[in-house]
Amino acid sequence: MTITLIRNASWIVAYDAKAKGHVYLRDGDVAYEGDRILQVGGSYKGKADATIDGRGKMVMPGLVNIHSHPSSEAMCKGWNDELGSAKMYGTALYEFMPLFRCDAAGVKPCAQVTYSELLMSGVTTLVDMSAAWDGWFETFKASGLRAVFAPMYRSARWYTDNGHLAQYEWDAKAGEKAMAQAMKLLDQVAADATGRLSGMVSPSQIDTCTPELIQASYEEAETRKIPFQIHAAQSVVEFHEITRRHGMTPVEWLEELDVLGPFSIIGHGIFLDHHSSVKWPATDDMGALVETGTNVAHCPIVFQRRGIAMQSFGQYVAAGINVGIGTDTYPHHMLEELRAVCIGSRMMAEDVYDVRTSDAFNAATLGSAKALGRDDIGRLAKGAKADIVLVDVTHPMMRPLRDPLRSLIYAAGERAVTTVIVDGVTVVENGKVLTMDYASAAAELEEAQRRAEPNVKGLDWAKRDHLEISPLTFPAGRG
Repeated sequence: MTITLIRNASWIVAYDAKAKGHVYLRDGDVAYEGDRILQVGGSYKGKADATIDGRGKMVMPGLVNIHSHPSSEAMCKGWNDELGSAKMYGTALYEFMPLFRCDAAGVKPCAQVTYSELLMSGVTTLVDMSAAWDGWFETFKASGLRAVFAPMYRSARWYTDNGHLAQYEWDAKAGEKAMAQAMKLLDQVAADATGRLSGMVSPSQIDTCTPELIQASYEEAETRKIPFQIHAAQSVVEFHEITRRHGMTPVEWLEELDVLGPFSIIGHGIFLDHHSSVKWPATDDMGALVETGTNVAHCPIVFQRRGIAMQSFGQYVAAGINVGIGTDTYPHHMLEELRAVCIGSRMMAEDVYDVRTSDAFNAATLGSAKALGRDDIGRLAKGAKADIVLVDVTHPMMRPLRDPLRSLIYAAGERAVTTVIVDGVTVVENGKVLTMDYASAAAELEEAQRRAEPNVKGLDWAKRDHLEISPLTFPAGRG
């Protein structure tokens, strides 16, 4: 196999096994053979078939995104940025999300735009939580990402016919059939020989799945030895729905179903019993997550757009909950998500020391990897997967350079990311994606957005058109 040497990197974010965390190294080498890292730091003395000049670069582990919806959300740019139901505690899930979706022709470019943007922001592993679509397996595999397929399914669809009440149309048999189809896709994923693909069992939402479907899903995950993820505690509406049905919080109910554990991931996990918006008697939801080892996928930006936030990320970390990071919806820029993790949490805690940059970066690497049950990604260490990101520390937006990760997260973002390597294969070079035509996919997605706009009125309970629901920033002028 080919040995590649990144020679004399100015900065290296290396994993220190003794410290059980990342450390900065200066002026050293990183070598990898095939899909595995041979050496991190120091001077590499062995042979090399290819050499990359590391001068002026920071070498860091690829980021691990454990919660994203690539097949739908990228199309909502410009539509969903400022939408939320005033009579449903600010969420857009029930009234607006069902109105603006990709048609069949728009799904692939939507996914390709998402995959491209995530790669360019340093993501090397992605959990794709999508309803299964034609061509998904081939498209995701071809992206070059370390792909975690999480085909979603559910027993009910939600809707509102008045803008203030979430209602559910149930079809348990359809949910069971969709689950069976999802398992067939996961069988296909498991049979892939590349070693870059894996699966996740993902019943969609706690309020749209029967208890039987949730428990059967967890059993499948245990049998297959793969992670389990469900959206839960993601809205006040959902919190009240679960307490109305069961007299307990979403976390309490999942614990009663016996589906919490080290390979379980709660998508969002914002509205626990301690959150000021729920006014629920304390039941120690955080304690239950710690005791069971359950993970939380934190995706701040989509909620912050609506004035909603976790209280607080720093509190979860201090409690001992393993938190990983996802992007959920657009923007699919992981580095901007990390910025939002830090700034949003400090605002909620009213404390600049509530969360450190290291906490956010750890969550997007080591924490996300742990949630996936892996210790070979999210770190630069001998024997780990060669999932590597190179950052140009001479980029003007990285300067003045004192602490490269802070400059990257708080200032430069993906603009300073030059090279992304997944499984030893370069998939981004000079900031450009090599595995997909990002520009063409974006153009196709824009056409899909135009096709979706005329359908909004027929889907909306109040029969409003898309411009009534989401007006442009400024009205059209004359001239």
